[in-house]
Amino acid sequence: MKHAPDETQSARIARVLADRIIAGEIPPGARLRQDHIAAEFGASHVPVREAFRELQTQGLAESEPRRGFRVTEFDVAELREVAEMRSSLESLALRHAAPNMTRAILMEAEEVTRHGDSASTVRDWEAANRHFHRLILAPCRMPRLLRTIDDLQAASARFLFAAWRRDWEARTDHDHRAILDALRKGQTDLACTTLARHVGWIGKRKTAVKNADVRETYEIPG
Repeated sequence: MKHAPDETQSARIARVLADRIIAGEIPPGARLRQDHIAAEFGASHVPVREAFRELQTQGLAESEPRRGFRVTEFDVAELREVAEMRSSLESLALRHAAPNMTRAILMEAEEVTRHGDSASTVRDWEAANRHFHRLILAPCRMPRLLRTIDDLQAASARFLFAAWRRDWEARTDHDHRAILDALRKGQTDLACTTLARHVGWIGKRKTAVKNADVRETYEIPG
């Protein structure tokens, strides 16, 4: 997650914890220990509690009475919900962004896509993927919509890291190129339809685990 140079201490704590949760470094169900986190960041309990509330707003943590905060679990029902919401909201944002799209934005998005194609880790690919989506959607100039999409993309990233943590495979993103091609040609409807299908698709893949076992996980394009 990008951060502003003037971010508050609570915002910084929330950003760092969110990155760890999304990447799976803090697993689902784990308790967020206020004392430990305050000590790590050299902070009082006040900004830590504010950070926890921000994580709750993002859907990354939840409060339990008399037990504090813990990282939220996620399942296939949530994955479907996130995918359907992204499909609707990102296509809406792109429709409003298209009239404000510039050649410079499209060129940068093309470069970001090439960077993602050559990513050697899932973390690098996810960063490039999220950058691509931000680039083409930001011209919609609808900040509330963009904040909602950011939260949904963070939720998608949790599934992405869970599915690809051990055996990442480089990929070529044909959908991103198809979206850019449609935008260059002024084919807004096609660009929106392609984006909606791209973020709304859910597949399955088999993943090798310990003892030569194989488990089935859900795959998303990002």
